[in-house]
Formats: sequence, structure tokens, C-alpha cells
Amino acid sequence: MTVDFNDDFDAEKIADSGQCFRWEALDENTYRIPFGRERLYLTKTGEDKYELDCSESEYDSVWSGYFDTELSYRKIRAAAGDDDHFMKAACEDQKGIRILKQDPWETSISFIISQNRNIPAIKKSIELICEACGTECTDKRGEKFYAFPDPEQIASLSEEKLGECKLGYRLSYIRRFAEDVASGTTDLDKLVRLNEEDAFKELTSIYGIGPKVANCINLFGLHHLNAFPIDTWIKKILAAEYAEGYPYEKYSPYNGIFQQYMFAYYRKINA
Repeated sequence: MTVDFNDDFDAEKIADSGQCFRWEALDENTYRIPFGRERLYLTKTGEDKYELDCSESEYDSVWSGYFDTELSYRKIRAAAGDDDHFMKAACEDQKGIRILKQDPWETSISFIISQNRNIPAIKKSIELICEACGTECTDKRGEKFYAFPDPEQIASLSEEKLGECKLGYRLSYIRRFAEDVASGTTDLDKLVRLNEEDAFKELTSIYGIGPKVANCINLFGLHHLNAFPIDTWIKKILAAEYAEGYPYEKYSPYNGIFQQYMFAYYRKINA
């Protein structure tokens, strides 16, 4: 089916934004995107127009929500006025980024893995975990892929098999988290229902999750759009562009979206 998103949507910018690690670029216009037991082929055919290899009912029930299509990012960008030249430039240059509504479990594991690692290494470890214990699925083109494993599947892996996923010191964090979720010691359903502040407190009480990872999970896994992860790039931006203080109130309740615009733009102009 063909979808005209009719609002900010750029698959390449979303894929490069650091929020998702299993999107695959097949060519300059096509991405292969796994989500749960489904895998979508998304091909750009025009400005904001894409061809999706799914039915209209599947799009409505799965992918529309995943892409957060009900929220107007164009209206959100309008909050960056002429009084904030850097933010306005970032929003204009990086329009098309959207915060995906990803699976909280997969996002949590992915960002625990992400600590002190580059993107290729993160992607490699995630794929190794999927291959080690994820459920084998078949997409609409008849190609095999592995779904992201559930907590029980990861918890059941031997120490040796989990070690083969190149997790380094993060292995103990992943194993403990999987075991706690599988046993019910950590209640993901409860976490999903919490507000941003309470979710942050809950997340930072979990072994292996610090403030930055907790904010990433809040933003990318729980879809708390005001969460504001601070990494080395954001620290540089705050020092260079907002030495007198970043205007959190002005950009609330969408600071997480503006963080993404700044992050992508600053990396681009400082590449």
C-alpha cells in the first residue's frame, strides 16, 4: 500500500537518529524494519510518500502506531521561534525525525547494550542475541528473520551462549534484567503505566541502568516525549548553545523530540 504521511517523515533520518538498531537499509530508498513478529519493507516514492508491503488493516493496527502518525511534528517544530536560532536551524534541517513507539522490553535491552559502545557494535550484539534465542519468523517476501527474544528466551540462554553475543560487562546486566522480568520481580506492565518521573525512578533502581539509559528508555521505549537523554553530544550542545541555560519549559512537553533535532543537527555540522 502507498502512504502519504502528509507530515514530517523521513525514514533515513529516523534510521540514523540513534533510537532504533534493527532497521536495515537495503538501498538508498528502502528499509527493512522488524517489529514483533512482523517485518516491513518501506520504500520512499516521493516527499513524505512511501510504499509499504502490508495491508491497510495491518498498517492501521501495527505500523501507524509504531510511526506515531497521530502526532503532528510540524506543529511541534513551530515552537522553535526566531529567538532560538540554533533550535530553529536544527528543526528545519532535521525535520522528518519522529520518535517511534517501540517495544519497551526490546528498547530496554537495546539501550542497556548501548552503554559505552558505537552503533555498529550495538547492532551486532542485538542481532547475535536475536539469532541465539529469538523466534524464527518469515516475512511477506518469504525471507527468514529472528524476532527479538522475550525475557524467558534470554533468561534461558546459558552463560556461554549469552557470552557469544559480545556483551562484555553488560552481560550481567542483561541476564539479571531478563531473569527479573521473566520471574515477575520487575513488572514491565507496571512500568509502562507510570508517568515519566516515576518510570525514571523505577528504571534507575534496576541493576545496570543509570540516568542516561533510563532517559533513553523513557523516551524511546515508553514514549515519554519530554524525557531528555544527555550524552556527550548533548553536553556539548548545552555548553556551546545554551550556556545561560536550556529553556526546558519552552519546549515542554516535547523536549525529547527537540533533543533529537539538536542531536542529529549538531553531529551533522560537526562531522
